[in-house]
Amino acid sequence: MLSFGTVAHAQSDLKRANKLFNENAYALALDHYKAAIAKREPNAETTQRIADAYRLTRQTAHAEKWYAKAVQLPGSNPMNHYFYADALRSNGKYQEAKDQYMKWAEAMPEHAEQAQKLMAATDQAQKWMQLPTAEVQKLTTINAAGFSDFSPVPFGKGIIFTSDRGVPSDKKMDVYGWTGRPYLQLFTAEPDGDGNWGAPVALQDVLQSEYHNATASAAEDGQQLYFTRTHMVRQRKNVNPDPTSWVKEPEKPEHINRLEIFSAQKENGTWSNIQPFSYNNVTEYSVGHPALSADGQILYFASDMPGSLGDTDIFYAVRQPDGSWGEPVNAGPTINTPGRESFPYVDAAGKLYFASDGHAGLGGLDIFSAEGTHGNWAGVRNLGYPINSPKNDYGIMFTEPGERGMLSSNRDSENGTDDIYSFNVVLKPAVLAITTLERKQNTKAADTPLAQVKIAITQDANSTTENVFSDAKGQYYLDALKGVNYTLNGTKDGYLNQKAVAAIPATASDTVHIAMLFDKNEVNKVIVLENIYYDLDKWDIRPDAATELDKLVTLLQSNPELKIELNSHTDSRESERYNMVLSERRAQAAVDYLVSKGVDKSRLTAKGYGKTRLVNNCTDGVECPEEQHQQNRRTEFKIR
Repeated sequence: MLSFGTVAHAQSDLKRANKLFNENAYALALDHYKAAIAKREPNAETTQRIADAYRLTRQTAHAEKWYAKAVQLPGSNPMNHYFYADALRSNGKYQEAKDQYMKWAEAMPEHAEQAQKLMAATDQAQKWMQLPTAEVQKLTTINAAGFSDFSPVPFGKGIIFTSDRGVPSDKKMDVYGWTGRPYLQLFTAEPDGDGNWGAPVALQDVLQSEYHNATASAAEDGQQLYFTRTHMVRQRKNVNPDPTSWVKEPEKPEHINRLEIFSAQKENGTWSNIQPFSYNNVTEYSVGHPALSADGQILYFASDMPGSLGDTDIFYAVRQPDGSWGEPVNAGPTINTPGRESFPYVDAAGKLYFASDGHAGLGGLDIFSAEGTHGNWAGVRNLGYPINSPKNDYGIMFTEPGERGMLSSNRDSENGTDDIYSFNVVLKPAVLAITTLERKQNTKAADTPLAQVKIAITQDANSTTENVFSDAKGQYYLDALKGVNYTLNGTKDGYLNQKAVAAIPATASDTVHIAMLFDKNEVNKVIVLENIYYDLDKWDIRPDAATELDKLVTLLQSNPELKIELNSHTDSRESERYNMVLSERRAQAAVDYLVSKGVDKSRLTAKGYGKTRLVNNCTDGVECPEEQHQQNRRTEFKIR
């Protein structure tokens, strides 16, 4: 039985914890909640707040444990299923996460569509994790144990990055209550002659201990720096107070941190002339995470300003002839979603990278790439595993475009801190452009697009299969990997099933095209086998003919109930009887070849037509070049 003094101490800790929680000092609040529940069993409100505090400090293992309790509480907020699912997903427990997303959809039907997308994303994540595309390694010489280090970008001979490790000074370092660690500041690091990183140094010129200073981007000439700084303002509307990101937060604090962009100019070796970005507006919204294009003419950033499509979007501004920045423009719906898009980066080749939890990912924030310019983007691609992980991954940079670089992640953290990792790409992305066509027979018409073909795409490297449909133009674009083979099985009612193998070499271009030709499944309809030709007076199968007959083997394997008649034809030279015997031998040779490849003989019939069905005017007595005579020496098949 608890003593009066123990209960009083528990209530005191709980009162202090609740006060800190309401002030968004979640890490500090957790210390008091732990003390309180050590003396007294937590009630429903305390359980909820502990779960929320662990979520907001990104301690996903603890968040999972406490949301498991919260969802069991009488009258539990249905959003707890969503937060529980997110924690499970961040911890790599995808099946359990799917179950909670389903319960969230049942409790809040208005979110059913979003829940379905999240469940589909968990399935996709497990497929991605079966085929690693890169090698990733933590940079221990840069990271400070127990603190957050993130968002490296090129800076002079090294990098500039963000850290809350604290800056040594004579006075006691201020602690930011949300994280329980010092305020974020900018640090630089340079490699030594042996390829190792030297000790990070605080960028004293822009140091402001009462603010967060973070997520910087430097001009290529090294003379201008853009960075994020927070500003405390009185709350006007229900927005999130997180100073470095935007997280859905139900509380409405009295004050919030809003992000602003500032620039600094290098003069005589020091950074000075710190100026605010023209479109900062701390009373209404945040702008942050600046990223300069390689030529310095475009500034990308994240914001929740009016015109945003979701929680936060990627915007850009174009440098004007007088050096000022033009009006911000939303990067568009290809990039931005109803979720969070942030931490943009543009590599030396002009490719845009950004973090998002709105596009399908492995969990938390994932890193994506996009091709295009300014607001005209296409081909948004998840960079896959292990560049992305079930936890938060963001703040990427490349030391060599498309090959190697650094990224930020909290994948190995128990206390929610971030670290900087190096990566080396081992499997590069490609787009597999699939076209489904109806093959036209006995007509000069070109093959026509065949829409709504179901294509089962199997990635041979890990045997995962994805079912998709070609669009109205008979097209489907698959995010693929170079050096990986893909097997395509196409089906559509009224047509013969088709199979194709797309072997994408490591040296392939960024887009690889493959066409799938579909024949109608009609009895007695003649289907010409391309390039099944024979030498004059011979019936043996030439190598080029064997290649085409192999395709017929695949067709018969894809349509196991199919029975066909193989028809062989000759040119007009020689007598009718001679050509009839020759054509029959040619048809039988084709049948024998198919049988040798494992096709059941009972499914095949051979028939020769001699010179009775010529495809051109090369009849008896007509002089024709050998190429035209060869067109008549052909093999066809028809369904019987």
